[in-house]
Amino acid sequence: MNTVLIVDDSKTSRYMLRHILVENGYEVIGEAENGQEGFDKYCELEPDFVTLDITMPVMDGITAMAKLREHSNVPVIMLTAKSEDTDKVLGLNIGADDYVTKPFNPVELQARVKSQLRRYMQLGSGRMTNVSETLSIGGIELDDRTKEVTLDGEKAALTPTEYDILKLLMQNPGKVYSPAQIYAAVWHDSPYGTENTVAVHIRHLREKLEYNPAEPRYLKSVWGRGYKLEE
Repeated sequence: MNTVLIVDDSKTSRYMLRHILVENGYEVIGEAENGQEGFDKYCELEPDFVTLDITMPVMDGITAMAKLREHSNVPVIMLTAKSEDTDKVLGLNIGADDYVTKPFNPVELQARVKSQLRRYMQLGSGRMTNVSETLSIGGIELDDRTKEVTLDGEKAALTPTEYDILKLLMQNPGKVYSPAQIYAAVWHDSPYGTENTVAVHIRHLREKLEYNPAEPRYLKSVWGRGYKLEE
């Protein structure tokens, strides 16, 4: 059973999240009312997944997210208000895997948690395939057996979401994918917030795989159409 840590200053939100997650087979092993408490409990409990509210006292979700990413690639879904568009992008910029807007739809929340956990567990355990598969384009090499990516022989630390986007593009070099197509293929979901979410993860990939992210050699944008991986 996958374990979850809920970090939210609203008692009502924590109750609703716990109810939805437990009903769908997850074990909520901890709750926290602010980002500092959430970070401390993560270090103590090491859950498989974290839901993290943005607006909280003591330490907000953005700061807590940044601290988490200094220690772990655990999947994190941020919970945001509809008015927090800037914070959504900022959260993705510092490592959140996805976000759900309050008031959240239980079906959407469950689907997103399931999707992120599946990718994280597959990436961490190497169980996606029984056959070694290596993809290489220029100096980038992806080993789908070990789930490792290297740039000119140096290991690149990718999150599960970044890995899946890169794999999709590497399997189809030169093919242009729209943000909606990338979102559907990687998140296995309808394209909620497609443009911002995909753009942020592409930016992360460029920072990790391009020597000059401002002038990418591999991860190219095609104006008005989407993204491709240049051979």
